[in-house]
Amino acid sequence: MSEPLFWLGLSILLVAVSLTALLVAAIPALQELARAARSAEKLFDTLSRELPPTLEAIRLTGLEMTDLTDDVSEGVKNASGVVKQVNQSLNSATKQAQNVQVGTRSIFVGVKAAWNSLTNPKASRRAIERQNSSHKALSRKEREALRK
Repeated sequence: MSEPLFWLGLSILLVAVSLTALLVAAIPALQELARAARSAEKLFDTLSRELPPTLEAIRLTGLEMTDLTDDVSEGVKNASGVVKQVNQSLNSATKQAQNVQVGTRSIFVGVKAAWNSLTNPKASRRAIERQNSSHKALSRKEREALRK
């Protein structure tokens, strides 16, 4: 057993057996890698076909949302303007109603004073003085209300 050719042959045989075992074990792994590569290739093909239209649709949707947002903000501004106009109209109507009320009270006080002076001339002087003082107080209050 000390022959070097024997040991060389045995070493070559063991290397060949090891390479064969390695090859037998690597074949299924290489087949799985090939399947994975085909699947990845199909995925990349699908992505290259589907992704650009999808991205374009997303971009268009973003633009449409921007347009809708602008339209909504414009509508809100218009509604705000209408509310301001209605508020101003209501304030104007309130002031006009107060002015009409003042005029109506003045006419009523005048008619009442005229009636009192026609029916009872002596008491009419006292009533006129009372009505004038209450009319002046009422007018001050109404003037303050109108100033607000």
